[in-house]
Amino acid sequence: MANCQSCGMPLNKDPKGGGTETDGTKSTTYCSLCYADGAFIYQDVTVEEFQAYCVEALKQKGVPSIMAWLFTRGIPKLERWKS
Repeated sequence: MANCQSCGMPLNKDPKGGGTETDGTKSTTYCSLCYADGAFIYQDVTVEEFQAYCVEALKQKGVPSIMAWLFTRGIPKLERWKS
């Protein structure tokens, strides 16, 4: 099972089936919540800011705080955030 290399969401859970490249093809690397038309939706954020955003988004969807934190722990290790 492949995960988004920006947020870590399993790509098979993406309601749109993945982000899109500039030519409209589906990305096999990034989800539609992070990536569209060949660019990241949240471009000017640090990994820490993005992690905090993801935790809040998960909590708003009813995920308990500790679970949201656990789900986002691996974000700094994903492809997008590696230096």
